[in-house]
Amino acid sequence: MNNQKYKLSLEQQESLLSILEARFENNKHRHKNIEWEKVESKLKANPEKLWSLDEMERTEGEPDVVGYDEKTNEYIFYDCAAESPKGRRSICYDHEALEKRKENKPKDSAINMASEMGIQILNEDEYRELQKLGKFDTKTSSWILTPANIRKLGGAIFSDFRYDTVFVYHNGADSYYAARGFRGSLRV
Repeated sequence: MNNQKYKLSLEQQESLLSILEARFENNKHRHKNIEWEKVESKLKANPEKLWSLDEMERTEGEPDVVGYDEKTNEYIFYDCAAESPKGRRSICYDHEALEKRKENKPKDSAINMASEMGIQILNEDEYRELQKLGKFDTKTSSWILTPANIRKLGGAIFSDFRYDTVFVYHNGADSYYAARGFRGSLRV
């Protein structure tokens, strides 16, 4: 991602950093013992990661810091929008599923979009961790990273939060719904 396409102007960087800082300050419960100045320093040193965060923001994911990995010295961002990001809904699971559909194809797939954005789709454990920080997907659902053995059989998994419980379900990977998108993660 060393292409000019993946860089923000100084003005765009400052605007995004301002949004991220405000969200960080308003949601301290998501990142106890993490200082914004250290996060900001890492972000400024990694402009391609800022571009990915901007893509998360542009598609209404509301990315926020949810942790710090001491082993890798990385801050972890997840999409923290209350519902599955609006700019990433009505998509099937992956490119293979997209190609399989002959009629009424969705505009894209979760795996394609995540790759183009430079982010990873949350796996089941990450999704469950996110739900400990608040109530997410109470009206929508999100595709999550599907184990290869399930995907090989044509399926994919998604999650949501209902009845004070995280549910993990299955569907055909080529299915898509107006209320299903995906949540991503980014390490900086």
